[in-house]
Amino acid sequence: MAATMLARCSRIYNCDYACKCVSSENHQTAGKRNENRNLVINRRFTKPSKLILRDRSKLRKLNDPSVTLALRNFADSGLMEDALHLFDEMNKADAFVWNVMIRGLCSSGLYHEAVRFYCRMVFAGIKADSFTYPFVIKSVAGISSLEEGKTIHATVIKLGFDSDVYICNSLISFYMKLGCARDAEKVFEEMPERDIVSWNSMISGYLTLEDGFRSLVLFKEMLVNGFKPDRFSTMSALGACSHVCSPKLGKEMHCHAIRSRIEAGDDVMVMTSMLDMYSKFGEVSYAERIFNGIIQRNVVAWNVLIGCYARNGRVVDAFLCFQRMSEENGLQPDVITLINLLPACAVLEGKTIHGYAMRRGFLPHTVLETALIDMYGECGQLKSAEVVFDRMAEKNLVSWNSIIAAYVQNGRSYSALELFQELCVSSSSLVFDSITVATILPAYAESLSLSEGRQLHGYIVKARYESNTIILNSLVHMYAMCGDLEDARKCFDRVLFKDVVSWNSIIMAYAVHGFGRVSICLFSEMVTSGVNPNKSTFASVLAACSISGMIEEGWDRFGSMQREYGIDPGIEHYGYMLDLIGRTGNLSSAKRFIEEMPFVPTSRIWGSLLTASRNHNEIAVAEFAAEQIFKMEHDNTGCYVLLLNMYAEAGRWEDVDRIKLLMKSKGISGTASSSTVEMKSRTHLFTNGDRSHVETDKIYEVLYIVSKMIGEEEEGGRCCVHCV
Repeated sequence: MAATMLARCSRIYNCDYACKCVSSENHQTAGKRNENRNLVINRRFTKPSKLILRDRSKLRKLNDPSVTLALRNFADSGLMEDALHLFDEMNKADAFVWNVMIRGLCSSGLYHEAVRFYCRMVFAGIKADSFTYPFVIKSVAGISSLEEGKTIHATVIKLGFDSDVYICNSLISFYMKLGCARDAEKVFEEMPERDIVSWNSMISGYLTLEDGFRSLVLFKEMLVNGFKPDRFSTMSALGACSHVCSPKLGKEMHCHAIRSRIEAGDDVMVMTSMLDMYSKFGEVSYAERIFNGIIQRNVVAWNVLIGCYARNGRVVDAFLCFQRMSEENGLQPDVITLINLLPACAVLEGKTIHGYAMRRGFLPHTVLETALIDMYGECGQLKSAEVVFDRMAEKNLVSWNSIIAAYVQNGRSYSALELFQELCVSSSSLVFDSITVATILPAYAESLSLSEGRQLHGYIVKARYESNTIILNSLVHMYAMCGDLEDARKCFDRVLFKDVVSWNSIIMAYAVHGFGRVSICLFSEMVTSGVNPNKSTFASVLAACSISGMIEEGWDRFGSMQREYGIDPGIEHYGYMLDLIGRTGNLSSAKRFIEEMPFVPTSRIWGSLLTASRNHNEIAVAEFAAEQIFKMEHDNTGCYVLLLNMYAEAGRWEDVDRIKLLMKSKGISGTASSSTVEMKSRTHLFTNGDRSHVETDKIYEVLYIVSKMIGEEEEGGRCCVHCV
């Protein structure tokens, strides 16, 4: 074992690792133990440390405690270059001095140098002690070396330090940082003694690994075992509540913090965590109340409030908060300020902030560039998003997730899937996570790729992401869109903490399959369970009523929006109600409904009336609706085609020719109909009259047989006219 360790140390010593600065507060207690050792140092030493370094001729005449104290002063101040010079001048260094150097390098973020220094210590024959390994393990975590970390772990076991609580805490943090939750669990379970840091390391570790449910389970176990949560436990638990999307648990955690006297206006970190949690729940009033209770607001607190307003559609408040930040507290915006402000931006303001970031020298910055991709994606500016992504000097997994999400949001599902494949194949250093999975699932839903979606579901089970509420919600949507309502319901039933998105997804799933009654029952269950409906919920419910022709239920739910829940119906809700009225055939009532709307009718509203006119063969109303659409969108292909079909079915061939000439004069051509067929995990796209497929002859032969079976016939000199 010793020879193996020396060989590995030699390899580490000669390798050139990339230094990474990773902050952690899990080993503060270990640092305090080292400080107790300093009590033996000669307290009569008063000469400034810098003078010792300058007068090297007298260095060897100074007593060892004085030199050690000077070395510690340099290390504690982050002056590691001076500390290294002083260390090299020392005749003899014991384990304590080596520990001071390793701790100083680790605390300064010089993880590679700290590991090399540990190797020097081993080569020098100095026996490492229990004070050495917490910082060595943290340094190995900093350079993300799992192999070397496991070697250090083996050495710790050999030396009998595996029962040391501080070393075990370091190992837990190391394994969690590198995504090895099972190894961390094993260390945790085998600990003969645990302290609050042990529990905090596990709770925060699972939260980092996107498993908020496991974090909350451990938090509860910690309470059962008699440990009182500290500020770090509370912050992790608050983050876990927002991760599992449970406002009820979040408020319970808030009450627990108050009872434990952890929530206080002077603890800006805990208060900011609460602020962030309520922001993610959409509880803006609660977030404002928390923010107003913070005594000394730092830039982080302001950034979270700006992000809260931006995330919840309070655009004006977000920019006013941005202005107040410098006026009231004299704080200057940083990169995170701009990142949080971007979701509130339209394209113009977003480009302004993009330019501001360039002028202030904030770019290149991976996180800010990723936020710009998100903003451009939200605004439909895919070209700009692609430019930012392509120009990024360093692309991390979050950047890939953002550009994939941008494609999905803008209906480019196939492009998103291609990019996902590129991420899986090309970027060997990046392994997609739960966020990637949740992002790409809607693309499988839109492209109706059921078999590939099932394969991804298999990966989700293997990666233990099935407790993730966001992923399960996406699976419900994917299975519903692909026609598998049974599996959609199974995924919904597995959601432990059902949020409003969970209920909306399953309500819409039954709606699109024509089970409107089931959707209404699910809505009642949702309200009974204590989850408040939002605008999207009512959109799903009204869609269910429209598709299933439930007129009375539709009007009842539409009226209850404002009456019972204080939700003002939006243009989307009026659109569904118009569809519902149109199904009755009472088109005069439909026109009157449009006129009485509190909104300016959009082309989608007039399109609903046009479709209803088509279904009930009311050409006059259809012409009126089409005229309104042409005023807004003169090149609306679907509108021209629908009118053309109606004229053709009525035998009004002069009007058919007139529409065709009008389309030709405006340069409008009919949109080619297309369909997709999935076979053996491959999706084939076909357009009308397509002969590009390699098996075209066989396809048309089968099509002829099928057509003959369903009795399709050709008539005289003119084909039967069907809707395009």
